[in-house]
Amino acid sequence: MKNAVITGTGLYTPPEAISNDELVAAFNQYVEHYNAENADAIAAGELEPLQPSDSDFIYKASGIRSRYVMEKGGILDPERMRPRFRTRGNDEPSLMCEMSLAAIDECLANAGREPGDVDAVITACSNLPRPYPALAVEIQEYLGGGVFGFDMNVACASAAFGLQTAANMIAGGSARRVLMVNPEICSAHLNFRDRDSHFIFGDVCTAALVEAEDVADGGFEILGTRLKTKFSNNIRNNFGFLNPSEEPQRSNADRRFVQNGRRVFKDVGPMVAELITGHVNDLGLAAGDIKRLWLHQANINMNSLIARRVLGRDPETGEMPSVLDEYANTSSASPVIVFHKYHDDLASGDVAVLCGFGAGYSAGSVVLRRN
Repeated sequence: MKNAVITGTGLYTPPEAISNDELVAAFNQYVEHYNAENADAIAAGELEPLQPSDSDFIYKASGIRSRYVMEKGGILDPERMRPRFRTRGNDEPSLMCEMSLAAIDECLANAGREPGDVDAVITACSNLPRPYPALAVEIQEYLGGGVFGFDMNVACASAAFGLQTAANMIAGGSARRVLMVNPEICSAHLNFRDRDSHFIFGDVCTAALVEAEDVADGGFEILGTRLKTKFSNNIRNNFGFLNPSEEPQRSNADRRFVQNGRRVFKDVGPMVAELITGHVNDLGLAAGDIKRLWLHQANINMNSLIARRVLGRDPETGEMPSVLDEYANTSSASPVIVFHKYHDDLASGDVAVLCGFGAGYSAGSVVLRRN
């Protein structure tokens, strides 16, 4: 069996960003219009008035100040409040394919590889543009490299599951070099008219190259991976091909991201901390051996809870880096963003943990050591 090494990562950041103030202004315009239009029903007690949002509350509750998006005009239009994308023809690359190729280009450059060096492409993300053909196969076609590709979806934990899948393929000998890509256009699944969640997500794409140790040059060795799932409806998206056939029809809000945030915080934080701690201990390591935690960027308060439980103390500066203030939650891509931006200062032999977690519930721990 061959050990696997992450030798390069890439990041595609969309060209537009929305600050909390911009998002709140659009949302509050919608609220004002809704309440005025339904004033009689509200006065009669038939409807509850909508409550405005607040920038300071968003930051205190989540750690988010801004987010990147593929298109902001439609999101900030109170009469639309969703992104506006040009319909792509069947003979041109999809939007998510274009994002992926940009992230892959940087990833391969950082690893010193060419498309022809790649054996397989795994697309691991929360939302795919269509059921088939697989986005990974489309990426493979336009990349001009890779023997095969496939898609996988475990929501926000998808990158961790993708890294284990790549490592297992390398250990089993079915591939020497695997590209794992995480394109996320979360703005298209978010209900921007929901006060409890309209601020959570942003768009981005990341890529990671996983290589067999005998062909790798430097990088981070994967010491081990561990996955966990437990079914829960507390984070859900009911969009699917059966929607048009359902009677009665689901509301548009029910076909987008919905969560019980308080319950998720209570359930997922302890679950993830227990997963990481058990995984690290079973590898013969201790909390003191962990130099860095690259955690899913869901909520700064949840991440602080996880770090305290794993480390047994408050994390010091640099031990739990965050990109929430700039990128917001970018689902599967988020721990890869943190890894991409905050790994250069680690020394040979340093041990760190990359962890993704989210809907399912699902969680994945990837313990790494710098070569």
